[in-house]
Amino acid sequence: MADADIGLIGLAVMGENLVLNMASKGFTVAVYNRTTAKVDNFLADRAAGKSIVGAHSPEELCSQLKSPRRVMIMVKAGKPVDKVIESLLPHLDEGDIVIDGGNSEFPDSIRRTKDLADKGILYIGTGVSGGEEGALKGPSIMPGGNPDAWEHVKPIFQSIAAKTDQGEPCCDWVGRGGAGHFVKMVHNGIEYGDMQMICETYHMMKEGLGMSNDEMHSVFAKWNTDVLDSYLIEITTDILGYKDEDGVSTVDVILDKAGQKGTGKWTAISALDIGQPLTLIGEAVFSRCLSALKDERVTASKVLQGPDTQFDGDPTALINDLEQALYASKIVSYAQGYQLMRAISDEHDWGLNYGAIALMWRGGCIIRSAFLENIRDAFAKDPELTNLLLDPFFEKAVETAQASWRRVVATAVTLGIPMPAISAALAYYDGYRTERLPANLLQAQRDYFGAHTYERTDKPRGEFFHTNWTGRGGTTSSTTYNA
Repeated sequence: MADADIGLIGLAVMGENLVLNMASKGFTVAVYNRTTAKVDNFLADRAAGKSIVGAHSPEELCSQLKSPRRVMIMVKAGKPVDKVIESLLPHLDEGDIVIDGGNSEFPDSIRRTKDLADKGILYIGTGVSGGEEGALKGPSIMPGGNPDAWEHVKPIFQSIAAKTDQGEPCCDWVGRGGAGHFVKMVHNGIEYGDMQMICETYHMMKEGLGMSNDEMHSVFAKWNTDVLDSYLIEITTDILGYKDEDGVSTVDVILDKAGQKGTGKWTAISALDIGQPLTLIGEAVFSRCLSALKDERVTASKVLQGPDTQFDGDPTALINDLEQALYASKIVSYAQGYQLMRAISDEHDWGLNYGAIALMWRGGCIIRSAFLENIRDAFAKDPELTNLLLDPFFEKAVETAQASWRRVVATAVTLGIPMPAISAALAYYDGYRTERLPANLLQAQRDYFGAHTYERTDKPRGEFFHTNWTGRGGTTSSTTYNA
């Protein structure tokens, strides 16, 4: 009997919890998994007694859905998504809706939106953030794709999404094509940056100040009540306070070799492709890559020497400085992320609503934090704001934090403690506020060896010149372009 409101394919952690969330909000959900034993086990266990029905094939799943059918796919990004869509198509009618809720690359969502529209099927590519707990209790949801599909999924998505303190759902339409998955990708890139900066702060506390986990736990707990109030600071507090059954701090026995699933890398690649200085997130990605060279680092640690210096200043003052440095760097991370969103949005004519995106990230997602309200306010005041650092609130915040930020980076360099993301954030800030950078010399070098030409400060912009620097070259210059 076709009475299910929505179908979901892929009963891994996120899929299962989203189904339970939907059922708890009064929706009937049909579920299918390629390994059908998972369906039966789910129905007999967590889904027992709930408005959830099982299917053992895509055809059976589709037969259980109301028209227009809504099918959400929660499988690994890439070819697995395409294979699931292919298996569904014979059983869908014109106007039915396919929803990809995994971490797909946004160019794939652009392609799928078009390809399915040609077949009369409406496609939504939606970012879903919040992890296991968020999926169950209320995630941040970032849908994009075919706008004709939005009204059909809006009641479900906004019901299951996290809510702000004012009751606003952390879910709204993002834009056409790949906009939803793009915004989720940037969210994950910012997540990479936030996590790395917190880890660098932990490293300074542990190695620079010799603090115990309990001492760090107390500091992070305090920070979570002020400007750094956020989910990642909250869970860091919990992690530093957690001990195994034998009383050993679990974090101390975890191998220092980070994994990654690609979204941070995709964010950095997108920035490189469009020429945006996403330096902080790039450093966060490379820091994970460096951590993965564990065996090499163990060998190098026995050969390469750093400074034989210990911190001899005021520990309390440095802890206060770390709070401000982390806050200022976090602002830069979001500023860079929003710069990338604006550039890609302009390229694809998505017309992203940047204040609405801050609202979507305000609850449920991994990067949720108190200062997202300030980002929302910034874009409410000036929808055309080019950089968050130019908003009066953030300009003042960074000005207040700047001396602390510089002391932290200087201390890290002096002690030989790596802080690549926090240092990159400060370098970006100094570069962005510099009217004249040394790129004039760089352009001269490019023209010298490759006749790549340059513009002049004493001539109108858009005119390009070439100098025969050695007297042995000709007057022919290379074509002027930026890759």
